Amino acid sequence: MKINEIKKLLHNFGENLHFQYDLKRKNWFNIGGKSKVFFKADHLDQLISFLKILNNQERIFVLGAGSNVLITDDLFDGVVIKLGKNFNNITLHGEDIIIAGSAVLDKSLSNFALKNSLSGFEFLSCIPGTVGGGITMNAGCFDKEFKDILVSVQAVDKFGRVITIPSKEIKFEYRKSNIPEDYIFLSASFKGLKSNKKEIETTMSKLKSKKEKNQPTRIKTSGSTFKNPIAQSNKKVWELIRDSVPPDQSFGDACISEKHFNFFVNKGNAKFQDMKKLIDYVSKKVLKKTGISLEKEIKILE
Repeated sequence: MKINEIKKLLHNFGENLHFQYDLKRKNWFNIGGKSKVFFKADHLDQLISFLKILNNQERIFVLGAGSNVLITDDLFDGVVIKLGKNFNNITLHGEDIIIAGSAVLDKSLSNFALKNSLSGFEFLSCIPGTVGGGITMNAGCFDKEFKDILVSVQAVDKFGRVITIPSKEIKFEYRKSNIPEDYIFLSASFKGLKSNKKEIETTMSKLKSKKEKNQPTRIKTSGSTFKNPIAQSNKKVWELIRDSVPPDQSFGDACISEKHFNFFVNKGNAKFQDMKKLIDYVSKKVLKKTGISLEKEIKILE
């Protein structure tokens, strides 16, 4: 739809609705142009109303923490949705069930579990995303994944219909699941194990130290670029990149981290095409050297 048509259709959403909205500061790479439409949903009723009125007439992308996305410098011809404060609540149900909104940061969920002496959430302290994004890609690290603690998830489809899905009905695999890609996650229930708070804190500290040692932090990066090719190789993807690509390879300000070869970095003012060229270059080099076709873990919005 044209901008004027969308403005007429969605005029009731007032200050929550923005046009030609700058996305560059909304992601960890600090790369990107504008979205044709940007909508911040403050609560569920508002989100449902928005989706019903929009009626699947536009592309939709839900933006979480922006820690795993590369955004085009050109105009994104669609709607970017950001979930607001009412999707950022955490509550304890009974002794060992945590209910978290999809906008809750993974590290916040981990800290809440620590506060309530529940183990199983320690690995989340090292993942820089949100609950919604974590479920979408079955995020994980240090041999733990979202599927290991998930009880159920509540979502809404592109027409505003709310669905609850028990985890036992979801087919989780490495960094993916069979949940429809156009579902927007609203909240999720997780089950922990009652444990000693000091032991949980010690485990979290060890994992964070391990991450600090092996991964770049406090720079413009977007986490793991490619998935580990589990079915094709016993090597980690960073090892395949190390063995296939010159470590100083760069395109503009897009380069490979010296600390972890699967982390790509914007060292200054990298453009979308610079980072995209680096990703494609590495993929081709690894394929040529090893015969292994890499699958991107990062989401590319273009």
